[in-house]
Order: sequence, then structure tokens, then C-alpha cells
Amino acid sequence: MGKKLIRFDWAIKRLLRNKANFGVLEGFLSELLFEDIRIEKILESESNQDTEDDKFNRVDILTQNSKNELIVVEIQNTYEIDFFHRMAYGASKALTENLSLGQAYSEIKKVISINIVYFDLGQGQDYVYKGSTNFFGLHQNDTLTLSDKQKTAFSKDKVSDIFPEFYIIKVNKFNDIAKDNLDEWIYFLKNSEVKDEFKAKGLKEAGEVLDYMRLPEDDQFSYNRYLDYLHYKASEILSLKSEAEDIVRQNRNVEIAKNAIIKGADNQFIADITGLSLRQIEEIRIEIGK
Repeated sequence: MGKKLIRFDWAIKRLLRNKANFGVLEGFLSELLFEDIRIEKILESESNQDTEDDKFNRVDILTQNSKNELIVVEIQNTYEIDFFHRMAYGASKALTENLSLGQAYSEIKKVISINIVYFDLGQGQDYVYKGSTNFFGLHQNDTLTLSDKQKTAFSKDKVSDIFPEFYIIKVNKFNDIAKDNLDEWIYFLKNSEVKDEFKAKGLKEAGEVLDYMRLPEDDQFSYNRYLDYLHYKASEILSLKSEAEDIVRQNRNVEIAKNAIIKGADNQFIADITGLSLRQIEEIRIEIGK
């Protein structure tokens, strides 16, 4: 067994903004993007604030790496039906905020949007997805490419290198079997634990930086408060789901009762098959005029 650590979603908002701790985030990004990532700085933006008004279940961090690319990391714990739209908005916001007035469009920075979700976003069997932009000919079935002049001018090899790139990690879909370095990171994201045998970049640093016992007392209090909030949200969602199921069940039983009344069934029989009270059944009879 490895050491239990504080959650990545809390740490990225509090601890990993410190330049001394960049190694943790650099390790994660390097394993995900399959290249050696070096973070130059944390950028300030409207969507990268650290205030008391921030949502506890939403974590944003906007960084700039050594290749002058923008990397947006978002973590979402609770289900959002429009999260795909938020991904698009976040990438667009990072792109526009970092193009100064008067700059040429060619100076737009590449945006890499990394989204770590703890719910099943969309439908798919995998737990890591990558999305990029390519253009395909509708008649010739060819792929649109950059000209040699554009490659030189933009220092890009492909059209997709210009457009935002998206990654989705569906943490809850991971089966806890780490087959490679990226899996080791996803195991940590899911379980807040680094096993002794893990070798992925940044996890050794995570084991030191994210040790709960090393947190100052104020941070320990804040972290425990965050965990309480997550438990509260999980209970709230479970309650809402249960209430929704009860409403659906009730509506279904009312429809069964209406059909049974129309077919001449007596109240007691209807009560037995639907669970509705005799009074409710009488009210349904009055409603439908039977």
C-alpha cells in the first residue's frame, strides 16, 4: 500500500500554483501529453481566479509552458450535462484573453484543454479521450494541410497544431489497474494514493507535496471543509436522483390507475397493483370523469 494523499483537485487550487511545486503538475502533463512539459508560469485570467467566491467543485488552472502554449486544466466532481460546452468556452476564453489588441491572428497561442471529470461524460468505453481539429475534403476525402510557407511562418506542422486540443479523463471509468505511467496518475486522481512501485513523472513529488500531515493547520482545516462539501454534494445529488425516481414512479402508477379505471377495475384492485391509496384513486376517477 502507498501513502494516502490530499486530493489533486484541492491541491491544484492551493499548492500547485507555487513554482516550487510545479514538478507535480509538470509530471502529470508530461505523462498525458507524451512530451517533457515545463511550466513557465501560472497565468491570471477571469477564469483562473482563487477567491472565496470560487465554486468548491470547480478547479481551473491556466498555465503557459516552455513552448509558449496555454494549458487549461479543469476538474469537475459533479455531473454537468453541458460540460462539453464549458470545455469549448474555457478554451476559447483562454485563447482570446491571451491575444492582445493589435496582435496578428498568427500570434494566437496553441490551447490545450485538459478536463478531469468524476462522472461519465458522454457515452464511451474508454477513460481517456483526445480531440483535435482536422479538415477533410467532402469530395476528394483528403486532409487539408499547411503549405510549406505556413509551416515556416507559424512553426507548425499540421493544421490541427493551430486549433485547441482537448483531453478528457473520465476518472470513474478507470478500473484501478495501472498498466502504464499515465494509468498511475489516473489511479492517483481516483484514489488519492501513490503506490510504492509507481514510477510516473511527478508522483514522487506528489507524495511529498500532497502529504496531509505536512499541511499547515489552516490548510488542514480548509481541506477537511472541502471534503465535507464534496460529501454534502454527493448526498444532495443522491437525494435529487431518488426524488426524481419517486416522481417518475408516481406518474407511472397514476397512468396505470387511469387505464385500469377506464377498463372497469375496482378501486381495491387498482390500489393493490399501483400502491396508490383509495383516496388517490377516487381523485383520479373524478379527474377523468369515471
